[in-house]
Amino acid sequence: MSEISAPKGVRDILPEESWKWAYVFRVFRETAEDFGYSEVHLPIFEHTELFARGIGDTTDVVEKEMYTFLDKGERSITLRPEATASMVRSYLEHRMGALPQPVKMWCTGPMFRYERPQKGRFRQFWQVDFESLGSPHPYADVEIISLSLEAFRRLGLSHLEVLINSVGCPECRPAYRKTLSDYFSSRIDELCETCRSRLERNPLRILDCKRESCRSVTEDAPAVYESLCGECRDHFDMVRAGLDGTGTPYRLDKRLVRGLDYYTKTAYEVLSGALGSQNAVCGGGRYDNLAEAIGGPHVPGVGFAAGVDRILMVMEQQECSFGTEPSIDVYGVALDRDSRAGILHILDLFRRNGISADMDFGGRSMKAQMKSASARKARLACILGESELERGTVTVKDLDSGEQKEISADSIVEEVQKILSAVKD
Repeated sequence: MSEISAPKGVRDILPEESWKWAYVFRVFRETAEDFGYSEVHLPIFEHTELFARGIGDTTDVVEKEMYTFLDKGERSITLRPEATASMVRSYLEHRMGALPQPVKMWCTGPMFRYERPQKGRFRQFWQVDFESLGSPHPYADVEIISLSLEAFRRLGLSHLEVLINSVGCPECRPAYRKTLSDYFSSRIDELCETCRSRLERNPLRILDCKRESCRSVTEDAPAVYESLCGECRDHFDMVRAGLDGTGTPYRLDKRLVRGLDYYTKTAYEVLSGALGSQNAVCGGGRYDNLAEAIGGPHVPGVGFAAGVDRILMVMEQQECSFGTEPSIDVYGVALDRDSRAGILHILDLFRRNGISADMDFGGRSMKAQMKSASARKARLACILGESELERGTVTVKDLDSGEQKEISADSIVEEVQKILSAVKD
């Protein structure tokens, strides 16, 4: 019988990497608290209709990438491909409109999209997602952008830059779509096959194409600014003024659009890295009509999502710090069979008093156990053998300096706490 492996496009996050993930989540959590955002935990699957109506049934996500199936009740269920629609659904379902607005929430967790796996991109991938719901004010956009920048600064990412654009609203977007459609129709032979199919359905998506041939065509494409209605232009001007007021560096990018239909007005990305090697580490913007699209009242919203895999990859490229790799305070070493019960009891006392501890369960030699202590990056080894049992003591060895001393078993917790405290000071 063959060995079972993980499906294509998913992976295990193993201990040598998971502590880095925990560091990234901790930084985002601390940043969220400083900006007044509360954490929520959302379902991994939703009714398919939520994403079909919310994201848009002409998007690549809905057409090609969703993991959709019928459950035992013959209901169409989809593993969430993104978190924003779920966040808005939760806001509506739990009547958060009665709370002081905006309601500011964030979450993290796995998302699912069926696409070709490649470096930094998986079919199950993790995102952090921040949403500010209930305020139409441009300064809510500025706060979201500022929050994402601050989190990336705390993570140590370098050369941060914001790209911004406006994608208009349902009032002014039709005119811009017509302008784009006319322009791209005149150069249709230069577009890739995918963009030709987008021409009739959603010409804004052509601006987002990464193929070099299409990018050269979009260089001269009409900018959205001339097509914006007065409300969208005023909103965009206030966002820019707010960014200027906070000293936030940004660059206008007329080709920046979001791949999901629910976006209105502000669209933005954050890049990190030296010129020529910049990476997009998050994307977001405003989506004032999403709540209505999924059957609710009008609820303005703005937010962003960032892929954790991508963040980790960029941090490693830029040699950012992930803090201190986890280690244990004490490793228990038993020199004979009778000593193992004593070590187990001592370790239990340590753990009850907030001292992290581990031991060997295989009855190996002292040399092998000491090697394990070093591998676990233990600060101290507590050694117990026949002579220590007779004297009622424990030998405590500093694994950095090599110094060791015998300590009474009755005061072992207090003495080890003192040693560890002195090391940390």
